[in-house]
Amino acid sequence: MELNALTAVSPIDGRYHKQTQVLQNYFSEFALIKYRVIVEIEYFIALCELPLPQLADLDFKNTISKLVLIRNNFSLEDAKRIKAIEATTNHDVKAVEYFLREKFIEVGLGKFVEFIHFGLTSQDINNTAVPLSIKEAMEEVYLPLLQQLKNKLEVFSEQWKGVPMLARTHGQPASPTKLGKEIKVFSERIMQQVYQLEAIPYSAKFGGATGNFNAHFVAYPNIDWVQFSNSFVGIFGLQRSEYTTQIENYDNLAALCDALQRINTICIDLCRDVWHYISIDYFKQKTKEGEVGSSAMPHKVNPIDFENAEGNLGMANASYHFFSSKLPVSRLQRDLTDSTVLRNMGVPIAHTLIALNSLLKGLDKLVLNEAQLHADLDANWAVCAEAIQTILRRENYPNPYEALKQLTRGQGDITKESLAKFIGALNVNEDIKKELLQISPFNYTGIY
Repeated sequence: MELNALTAVSPIDGRYHKQTQVLQNYFSEFALIKYRVIVEIEYFIALCELPLPQLADLDFKNTISKLVLIRNNFSLEDAKRIKAIEATTNHDVKAVEYFLREKFIEVGLGKFVEFIHFGLTSQDINNTAVPLSIKEAMEEVYLPLLQQLKNKLEVFSEQWKGVPMLARTHGQPASPTKLGKEIKVFSERIMQQVYQLEAIPYSAKFGGATGNFNAHFVAYPNIDWVQFSNSFVGIFGLQRSEYTTQIENYDNLAALCDALQRINTICIDLCRDVWHYISIDYFKQKTKEGEVGSSAMPHKVNPIDFENAEGNLGMANASYHFFSSKLPVSRLQRDLTDSTVLRNMGVPIAHTLIALNSLLKGLDKLVLNEAQLHADLDANWAVCAEAIQTILRRENYPNPYEALKQLTRGQGDITKESLAKFIGALNVNEDIKKELLQISPFNYTGIY
């Protein structure tokens, strides 16, 4: 069966292909092979720059130009050639090395092929290529999309900063707030987590078969291979983990997954709050010609974008949680369990992209129903009790909390009129009464 949007097993590559296809540049099999080729070529160039004695007599400028062409012109056909080699070697990274040997011979560098992959183990390539792909996906795709969400929330926060709204704590009417401030809560939370996310290094492992530079050191003991490798991975914007086994420790990748999970959790919280505001009619939703809200109930406009986002954020977080708990654990100096897991790194990122796009789409549909917010506030004058008893406390009025509790708690509807009657009966001067009568659910909204 032909692989397409209808036949793909995962909705990432099927139903949501248009939203996730950008990740093919970072997490597809082709992308993984491409990043391996990039690391192998850059490593050979770095050896030339030392130079190793056996590479000292090559034409450096001409060699670099040839290697840059191989790197920059890497194609799908090249990747297919590597897969064909892998069919024989049954080893993916060795297949890349053999492919580069062929390319070196083609461009007249055949005498130097033994220095391709010199002294390295496969994980030196994988554990540099993979964090590089993750880093670039974060910087070029994920963070710009998250910034769009943050910007959207900032616009709403400013637009609605003067809109009073009944707050609900424990699901019950509580001291009024402002809609803009409640939206600002989410943009602030996202911003704080992005600061933490961006502080996490993208770590690479580069140290030979068991992390000790055994092969490098035995061949060239006078070269500072630690400094060389630190500088080498640094050209990619990565940080080398100095003490490792054969593989990366993955602690920083686990931290990255945890940070991404926290951001997703904030977005889930946002989805649920907006969903609830829609359910109580604080927001209407723009409709689109031809769209159907329900297969049975024509009147409905369901908050499907927020529900889609919540579901995909949950899928992403399940994977992030697994990655952060699994990847730092490996038997002794190496097992292969990390390898198959890392191949799925694009999966939670894809679900996150789907979610963020749905969330942005849903936010774009929102139409504020200010009349409903006003009606809710007008139906809950009891929320002024906190303000009244606080001023009475200031004036050293005896037992103000208890007096307001007796008036408001479980006594049916408290109206503007009944509250005014209560204030009128208080044993305080007229200036205090006037001050208290100015308080309403519409202006008792605090600083923000």
